[in-house]
Amino acid sequence: MNNRYFSAWLALVWLSVLGLFLAAQPALAQPADAPSADADLAAAAMPAGERGARLTVGTKAAPPFVVESQDGGFSGVSIVLWQAVAERLGIEYDYAPSDLAGLFTGLEDGRLDLSVAALTVTASREANIDFSYPFYSTGLAIAVPANDGSAVWATIRRFFSWQFLTALAALTVVLLAVGVIIWLFERRANAEEFGGSTAQGLGSGFWWAAVTMTTVGYGDKAPKTLGGRLIGLVWMFAAIIIISSFTAAIATSLTVDRLSSGIKGVQDLADARVVTVEGSAAAQALRDRGIAFSVRTELEDGLAALADGRVDAVVYDAPLLNYRVKNAYGDTLTVLESVFDRQDYAFALPQGSDLREPINRAILEYLASDAWRDTLTEYLGSQP
Repeated sequence: MNNRYFSAWLALVWLSVLGLFLAAQPALAQPADAPSADADLAAAAMPAGERGARLTVGTKAAPPFVVESQDGGFSGVSIVLWQAVAERLGIEYDYAPSDLAGLFTGLEDGRLDLSVAALTVTASREANIDFSYPFYSTGLAIAVPANDGSAVWATIRRFFSWQFLTALAALTVVLLAVGVIIWLFERRANAEEFGGSTAQGLGSGFWWAAVTMTTVGYGDKAPKTLGGRLIGLVWMFAAIIIISSFTAAIATSLTVDRLSSGIKGVQDLADARVVTVEGSAAAQALRDRGIAFSVRTELEDGLAALADGRVDAVVYDAPLLNYRVKNAYGDTLTVLESVFDRQDYAFALPQGSDLREPINRAILEYLASDAWRDTLTEYLGSQP
């Protein structure tokens, strides 16, 4: 009896030991340097037969998020973050420079596996592609001419503005028309004052129209015929209205630059000449607010137009605008401190990409690190 219980107990012990041994086999079989779950998922995301292939990563120079060196290399906030993510997931890749539109269309047609730049998350873009977890939040800013204190030169420059020249040309046409009419009435009956050759007669008529409008005549020329005097009477009253309108037009042309330099925020853009980058989130934001604007292919083109006085303001992402103005236009342009319309930057992926989840986890881990804060300080000068 005792032997039977002892045998049963011994068998139970052996079965327990065997179970523990079998349970330990998978852990013993896994190498110490086995890839992480995120790396496994990243590899599984590749198309069948292409696992281990290098990703094609689209990018575009957008300092300080993407800074392109003279040798074609890339650095910047977005690049540092992507390199950290790729290293964690064991992803190999090649950069493919593109324009802004190509960073999105390339994901849709399969030319790109990922886009890394200063890409803003918008609803219209999300409809066709996917975005990673946002890694930086900012807003839109406004660049305007800096006050250089050269009031004399600014005033002189306004006399050559398009508005001033247009008003002057219109007034010249009106004066010439009145001069022709008065000459037709006076050329024979008042040949001493309006006679001579056609050119001399028209010149006298133009002079009479001008001095009558501004000073009610110098007295050197006066119509003598009934028709000429009626024209003179009508012209003197009409000139009061014309000179008032002309004065208003001149005042507008001479102060438009001063008003534009007084832009303090987005509420002042309605009557300004605004420019932004074609296809950008800033363009959509201005369109949604009903603000008229023109576009340029690159931010640099818009800033050059602003520095030359061809536009009044440039609207674009705050960090990109600040970086470019500070490094190239510090003496001529300034960026307003106020920002509007929140902008979230993220990586862009093809819709439904399995890389999105592992990339998101890697991004969140890096954002919580001291390395990320050091990166922001290095490229942006201060932490947000």
